Amino acid sequence: MKAMVCTKYGSPDVLELQELEKPIPKKDEVLIKVHATTVSSGDCRIRGFHSPLAYWIPMRIVLGLRKPRKAILGTELSGEVEAVGEHVRRYKKGDQIFAFTGMGLGGHAEYVCLREDSLMALKPANATYEEAASVLFAGTSALHFLRKGNIQRGQKVLIYGASGAVGTSAIQLAKHFGAEVTGVCSTSNVELVKSLGADQVVDYTRGDFSKRGEHYDLIFDAVAKSVKSACKVLLSPSGKFVSVEGSGIAKVRMEHIQLLKELIEQGQIKAVIDRCYPLEQMREAHAYVEKGHKKGNVVITIEQPAYKQ
Repeated sequence: MKAMVCTKYGSPDVLELQELEKPIPKKDEVLIKVHATTVSSGDCRIRGFHSPLAYWIPMRIVLGLRKPRKAILGTELSGEVEAVGEHVRRYKKGDQIFAFTGMGLGGHAEYVCLREDSLMALKPANATYEEAASVLFAGTSALHFLRKGNIQRGQKVLIYGASGAVGTSAIQLAKHFGAEVTGVCSTSNVELVKSLGADQVVDYTRGDFSKRGEHYDLIFDAVAKSVKSACKVLLSPSGKFVSVEGSGIAKVRMEHIQLLKELIEQGQIKAVIDRCYPLEQMREAHAYVEKGHKKGNVVITIEQPAYKQ
């Protein structure tokens, strides 16, 4: 099979398309033919090893000292079950699934084996493979941090970085929870953020959003670019500030996957896709994501080869 391999830490140039052995599922695993995956900010951080100095040593121990221990990146995917191990009961050949692999990675390949009890479910019936592959990393991250901020119905919530992958999910989830949502983004993304349900949109290129005189019960920095101290003046007396950086790692459970699946099927959440690249253009996809200007998600489509019987 073809897989994009991260040969060492560094720029997108360290990624190499290689031919590897197609995996064989163990007794409790399913073999998935991958149709779509994504390049997330997490993939870029691992590849480039962007880590705060305080976490440098422990993160190197976790990820690998000289290169990623798990060389095939990719934290989310969608595809079709091609084979199942003899103990698998939950899935069968032909099932269309979507899965969050998290730090297990492995999505940037034509095939991957996952345990039956992984963070995996049948793909939402109304979503394409590309759409299904692009909701789990951002959706579970947004869900984790909104709940960490104790989001409640009727609250005023501000989302900074509202047009990114996590931000676009956060807007829709905050509306699902009954909040009044203000999104902060650049001029070119104002209409997108409005279309996702934001009650108000602030264009940060036209002034300092922290000087608007508004107060919020929850401020969520979805891109780790705002400064907590600058946001304190915007918080209500009992308001909370959470950020994708410095507020802990998102903990993902199966109930989160099921909730996102239900909301997609109910039409309450939709995937936002900026660009699609083939697997062979993974380097270009990483370079684009690292610029920090993407709208929603960057998807990788994987064309399946016609193997001879």
